[in-house]
Amino acid sequence: MSLHASAVEVLSAWRPADPGQDSLRHAVLAFLDARPDACMRASVPGHITASALVLDHTGSQALLTLHPRIGRWVQLGGHCEPEDETLIAAALRETTEESGISGLTISPEPAALHVHPVTCSLGVPTRHLDVQFIVHAPAGAQFVCSDESLDLRWWPLAELPDDTDYGLAQLAAAAKAR
Repeated sequence: MSLHASAVEVLSAWRPADPGQDSLRHAVLAFLDARPDACMRASVPGHITASALVLDHTGSQALLTLHPRIGRWVQLGGHCEPEDETLIAAALRETTEESGISGLTISPEPAALHVHPVTCSLGVPTRHLDVQFIVHAPAGAQFVCSDESLDLRWWPLAELPDDTDYGLAQLAAAAKAR
């Protein structure tokens, strides 16, 4: 299965309870239908990204990254790569690379979708159509800050940073609901 087909399969099977999320799901599926390169960062109009909220083994704390380009605390994740076989694999690869934590487990169903404008590695304004997952770290997990982060920190899920954007807030709410 291709990464593109995986994204279509994951989003086609997902039935979010929130009507706004379901509407966004349909819009992202239409984008995938229109663009065979939708999962690759070379797609200038926008591209699918995969992120995840990494929770500690108790589910009460979230590992966030201080993103160097965005300048605030966000969930881990990013661009899909050609070697990613599935969207879920892309999210797990990104969170493992950015956290340095081995043994992460990912929930295979998306937790939320978020579309946001960004100037990413393309150097031009684009949109990230972010498929967001929940990942659990094993007990005793120790993170290692990668060169993709200014800092990493565990935050109580109920006390995220003051400048938390809507995408992270809805992802945290989905994590709490699960």
